[in-house]
Amino acid sequence: MSTNIEHLETDSGLDPKERCIAMHLHWFDAVVEIEQTVIDLIDAELAVRLRILPVKIENGRLHVAMLSPEDIEASDEVATIANFPVSRCGMESQIFSELMRKHYGTTAARMAESLGSESTAFESTDHNLDAIEADNILVMAEQPTLINLVNLLLLEAIQQRASDVHIEPFETELRVKYRIDGVLVEQPPPPKHLQPALTGRIKIMSSMNIAERYVPQDGHIALRFEGRKVDIRVSTIPTLYGESIVMRILDKSTMPLDLLSLGMTQTMQNNMDKLIEKPHGLVLVTGPTGSGKTTSLYAALNKLYDPRKKIITIEDPVEYELNGINQIPVNPKRGLTFASGLRSILRQDPDIIFVGEIRDGETADIAIRSALTGHLIFSTIHTNDAVSSIGRLIDMNVESYLVASVLEGILAQRLGRRICNDCKELVPLSEDLSHRLTAEELPKFNEGMWLGKGCEKCNNSGFKGRVGFFELVVVNSPLRNAISENRTASDLASILPKGHVTMRKDAMDKAISGITTIGEVLQATQDADSDF
Repeated sequence: MSTNIEHLETDSGLDPKERCIAMHLHWFDAVVEIEQTVIDLIDAELAVRLRILPVKIENGRLHVAMLSPEDIEASDEVATIANFPVSRCGMESQIFSELMRKHYGTTAARMAESLGSESTAFESTDHNLDAIEADNILVMAEQPTLINLVNLLLLEAIQQRASDVHIEPFETELRVKYRIDGVLVEQPPPPKHLQPALTGRIKIMSSMNIAERYVPQDGHIALRFEGRKVDIRVSTIPTLYGESIVMRILDKSTMPLDLLSLGMTQTMQNNMDKLIEKPHGLVLVTGPTGSGKTTSLYAALNKLYDPRKKIITIEDPVEYELNGINQIPVNPKRGLTFASGLRSILRQDPDIIFVGEIRDGETADIAIRSALTGHLIFSTIHTNDAVSSIGRLIDMNVESYLVASVLEGILAQRLGRRICNDCKELVPLSEDLSHRLTAEELPKFNEGMWLGKGCEKCNNSGFKGRVGFFELVVVNSPLRNAISENRTASDLASILPKGHVTMRKDAMDKAISGITTIGEVLQATQDADSDF
C-alpha cells in the first residue's frame, strides 16, 4: 500500500499547517465524528505508537489524521495493516488528543482487566507455573490482545518518562511499577494468571529463551515510538514465584546533551570545559549507581566530537549510541573486559578514550598509563565524594605519584527531582527541615521554601524531571603535590581552593531558586559532604 501525497519542494520554515497545505493535504480544524467501523481498523497500541487516527473512508481510501503528516513510514504501516490506501491529514494537537482519548481510551490497566475476564486463552488448569510447558507459553504469548497489552505497558511508560518498568511476581499477585524521576510508582496490576503469557511475550520480544526459567537472562528490545527509536534493556531473574523482569528504557530524545541542561552552573561548566579540552590526562566522574555519571560524560563527549579526532568508548553496556564515536560493549563471556578492551583500544590510535568504569587495579593502571602517554581519558568510579576517589585509585595499587601526574579533575554528582513548574508554590519552612539546615543556610529560606503541590502534568507528584547536584575539583599544583605525598582525604579537602563549591552548597542554591526542594537536597547529599 502507498500513501497519497505529492512530493513537492516546501519551505522548511513553514508551520505544520502551512506545510500540509503546501503538500496538498487537508487540515482538520474541528472535532469530527468518526464511525466505530473506521476506528476498528487500527488498534489502540498502533494508534498511540504512530500518533495516527483513522478519520473516514472515502472513495476507497482511508483518511488518517496525524500529528506529523510527513511521517511516510507510519502511514505506510497503517496502509498495510488496514488494507486500504491511505491519505494523510494534519490535525491540531489539542483536537487530536481529545479524539484519541475518546476513541482510544484503552490503557494497559483496562486491557489487562479485560484480559482477566477472558480466562480461556490464558488460564492454566494447573496453578503451578513451573508445570506450564514452553509450547503453551508460546501460544499464550502470541495472542494479539496479549501482544497489545505488553506494547501498551511500554508505550505508557515511555509517555510517562519512566526510566524503568518493573514486573514483580508474588504468590497471589503480579505487580507492575514504573520508575519515574527515580521513584517507583505502582501501576494497576494485571491478573496473576497472565504471568506466564506476559513473561513469555517480553522474553520473545527481547530474544530470550522462553523455556529457560531458572537462570537470569539479558535481552534487548528496539521500539519505534513517535517517529524515533527507543532501546529497551531487559533483565530477568528467577524468584520464588516466577521471573522478575526489569526493562530499562533508553530514550535518547530525553537525554540532555549539554551540561547546562543537566543543572550545572555556568561557572562550573566553564571549568569543566577547560578540563575536557586538555590534550591529555585523566578526568573522573564519581557517584553511586544511578547518579547520572554516564549521562554527564556523554554530554562531554558530545561537546568534544570532532571528525578530526578518534574517540573510542568501552562501556557495560552501551546505553546510548553517539554519532561519530566508536562504542565497544563489554563482553566478559568472550573475554572482553574493561582491562583487555582498553589494551586493544590503545592499538587503534585514539585521541580520546571513555572507560565506562574503573573497577579494578588492572583497569586503573592501564587508564593512568594511557593518560601518561598522551591520551585524554574519561572514566567513572564509585565513591561518595570527589576527593575520596583519589584514595580509591591508590587503594587499587596505583602509585600516588602517577595519580598526581595524570589526574586533571574530578566531578562528583547526585540526582534530585525537579519541582514541577506548573504547580510549584512558596510555603513556610517546616520545623523538621529547619533543624537540618546550617546557620548559614537557614536565613536564605526566610521567605519560605518551594514545593510542588501536584497537578495533572506531574501526575500529582509535585515533581517533573531531574536535576544534577555537582561538585567539581580541578587539580591544581598544591593539590597535586599533596596527592603525590599520599596525604589523607581530609588533608586534601582542607587545601581545596577558597571558592570551592561543595555538592551540598550547589544543591542548596537550586533549592533556594525553586529548582528542587530542601528534602531532595538532604536526601541526595547526606553522604556526600563530610562537613555536615
